Amino acid sequence: MHQNPRSLTEGSIWKSMLLFALPIFWGNLFQQFYNAFDSWVVGRFLGDTALAAVSSSASLIFMMVGFFNGVAMGAGIVISRYFGARDYGTMNRVIHTDLIFGLMAGVLLTFFGVTFTPVILGWMGTPEQVMPQSVSYFRYYSLGSIFSVMYNVLVGILHAVGDSRHPLYYLIISTVVNVVLDLLFVGVFRWGVGSAAMATTISQGISALLCFLYLLRVKEPYRLEIGQIRFHPSAFRSIIRMGLPSGVQNSVIAFANVVVQSNINFFGAAAMAGCGSYSKLEGFAFLPITCFSMALSTFVGQNLGARNYDRVRKGLAFGILSPVIAAELVGIVSYLFAPQLIAFFNDSAEVVAYGTLHMRTICLFYCLLSFSHCIAGILRGAGKTTVPMTVMLVCWCLIRVTYIRIAVGYVPQLQSVSWAYPITWTCSSILFLIYFLKADWIHAFDKMEVKAEL
Repeated sequence: MHQNPRSLTEGSIWKSMLLFALPIFWGNLFQQFYNAFDSWVVGRFLGDTALAAVSSSASLIFMMVGFFNGVAMGAGIVISRYFGARDYGTMNRVIHTDLIFGLMAGVLLTFFGVTFTPVILGWMGTPEQVMPQSVSYFRYYSLGSIFSVMYNVLVGILHAVGDSRHPLYYLIISTVVNVVLDLLFVGVFRWGVGSAAMATTISQGISALLCFLYLLRVKEPYRLEIGQIRFHPSAFRSIIRMGLPSGVQNSVIAFANVVVQSNINFFGAAAMAGCGSYSKLEGFAFLPITCFSMALSTFVGQNLGARNYDRVRKGLAFGILSPVIAAELVGIVSYLFAPQLIAFFNDSAEVVAYGTLHMRTICLFYCLLSFSHCIAGILRGAGKTTVPMTVMLVCWCLIRVTYIRIAVGYVPQLQSVSWAYPITWTCSSILFLIYFLKADWIHAFDKMEVKAEL
C-alpha cells in the first residue's frame, strides 16, 4: 500500500504537526512581508494619500477572494479525508474538479473587480482625494484575481496531502520578485500606486504557475493530469458541502470588515493610513494562528479519514495551546513597540498616533482570536463546517456591525471602531468553548466513519 512521508496519520503527533505547520508559518511570513513591503514602498515614495488608497482596498480585496478561497478550503478538507483513507481515485476526481472551479472563479472575480470597483469604493465612503488611487490600485489587483484564486486552490491541494514545503519555496520566490518589482515600478519608475498592485499580480502569477507545474510532474497519487481535468458533479457537491460554509464565513467577515473600514474612512486619510499600517502588522500576529489552524484542519481530516480517532483527541491540546500562547506573546510585543512599528510605514505624527491607538486597543486580545481560529480549524477538519460559519456570522458580522453602528453613533471616535475586534473575538471564543466542551462530536470520534460520498 502506498505510504506518503508527509502523512499526518502516524509518528509523533507534536512533531508531525510542527513539521507541517512550520513551512506554512515561514511561507505566510514571506507573504506577509511582501504585503507589508507594498505598503512601505507606497507610504515612503508616494505619501499618505497613496497609503490610504492601498489600505482602503484591503478589506474589499478580502471580500472578493474570501468566498472562493473558503470553498477551496472546503475542497482541501475533502481531499485530506480521502487521502487519509487512501481512496486515491475519489481524491483525484475532487482535485481535478477543484481546479476547474478555481479557473471559473478567477475569471468571474476579474470581471467583477474591474467593472464594479468605483461603485463599491463609493459605497464604502472612500474620501474623494483618495478615490482615484484606490480605484487604480484595486483594478490592477483585480486583473490578477485568477492567480490569487488558483494559487489558493493549488496550495490547498498540497496542504491537504501534508505538503507544506513546496508552497514555502514558491512563496519565497514570489516574495523576491514582488520586492524587486515594487522598488522598480514605484521607487524608480514612479508609475504610481497601481504599479504596486501590478507587482503583486505578477508575483502571485509566478507562485501559482510554479505550484501548477509541480503538481503536473509529481509522482504521488495527487498528481494533476491534463487529460483528467473535467467537472465531476458528485465531487463538486462534496466540495460545496464542505466549502460553502467556509466561503460564506469568509464573505460575512469580509463584509463586516468593509463596514469597519467605512467607519475608519470617516476619520480621514491619516486614520486610514494609520489603521492600514496596523493591518499589515496584524498579519504578522496572525502567522502562528494561520499555520496551526491549517495544521489542525489537515491533521483532523487525515486522521478521521484513517479512523485514527484516539490520535485526533491526543493532538488537540497541543494544537490549541501552542498558537494561543504564541499569539499573545506577539500581542505583548506589539503593544510595547506600537509607535515604532507604525512609523516604519509612515512617520507622520498623525498617522502614527492613529495607528498606535488602534493597535494598542486590539493587540492584547490576540489570544482570543487564536483560540477562535483553532477551534474553527478543528471543526472544519471534522466536517463540522457549519458550526464555525454560524458562530462567526453571529459574532464577527452581526454583533460587530451592530456594535459599530451604535458605538460610533454615541462616541464618534476611532477607538470606538477599534474595540469592535476584541469584543467580537471574546464573543466567538465563549461560544466555541461551550461547543468544544459540551458537544457530542468531541466524545464520539470513535463512532465516526468515512462515507463513500462520491
